[in-house]
Amino acid sequence: MPESKSKSVGIISKPEKPELAPIIQELVAWFRAREYQIVVDPATAPHVAGMEVIEREAMAARALNFVVVLGGDGTLLAAARAVAKADIPILGVNLGTLGFLTEVPREELFATLEAIEQSCCKLEVRSMVHCKVMRKEACIGEFHALNDVVVGKGTIARLNHCDLYINHEFVSSYQADSMIVSTPTGSTAYSLAAGGPILMPAVDAFVITPVSAHSLTHRPLVVRDSAEIELIAKTGDEEAYLSIDGQIGMPVYDGDRVLCRKSEYQVKLLRIKGTFFDVLHTKLKWGQR
Repeated sequence: MPESKSKSVGIISKPEKPELAPIIQELVAWFRAREYQIVVDPATAPHVAGMEVIEREAMAARALNFVVVLGGDGTLLAAARAVAKADIPILGVNLGTLGFLTEVPREELFATLEAIEQSCCKLEVRSMVHCKVMRKEACIGEFHALNDVVVGKGTIARLNHCDLYINHEFVSSYQADSMIVSTPTGSTAYSLAAGGPILMPAVDAFVITPVSAHSLTHRPLVVRDSAEIELIAKTGDEEAYLSIDGQIGMPVYDGDRVLCRKSEYQVKLLRIKGTFFDVLHTKLKWGQR
């Protein structure tokens, strides 16, 4: 990390985790000793006094050297959507088992921070997917996702009906529980559970995966990330639901169009060791030599 006269950092934490208190207090002391300006999100604030508290989304307006995320992959996904537009690097600290995104275990946190101070940390860039929802000619929702965009059935519908277009060319009509548009990062999330392929993070592609498709011939489809993907909801009088990274979303109705393309924003993850395949060995129990 390049040195600067003024150093600033943000801390984002998983909500309602009282066991974070001693970690956060030690972390704040470490940053203060090195003359960092510190801002924390509301989930972090109860565990340490005297900090400037701002919402996660407001951190994008600050000139932060990086953000420390304490939690799991879910916390990191939310943080990524908040700060990616400002190109702020993220250090993901996992407080449980190793995540696909949160690489650093608790016991290696301060050694990793020292490596960042010494500019010995590399940046791994992850692409995002941009999604907007069109109702007739009006845009009624716009989102960016690090993992995936999912159009799923509502609570009443037995199957979700969608027409798929790639670059305005009709592909197929799907009857399925859900349709997933996944980034390479998200290929190890919901898409993988639904039978989709694993993509290395640097691959320039999206995966379109039907979940429990009614037709046995419908299989996951890999397309270039320069493509525009369009899903048209065919729900009749029923409701479907759009989910972004499994965390936020909105209902969609018959005729609504979900347009997906590569986002103009990227997520920068701070890494010091290990590879994507090391994570697969650990998380998926793949055999090692």
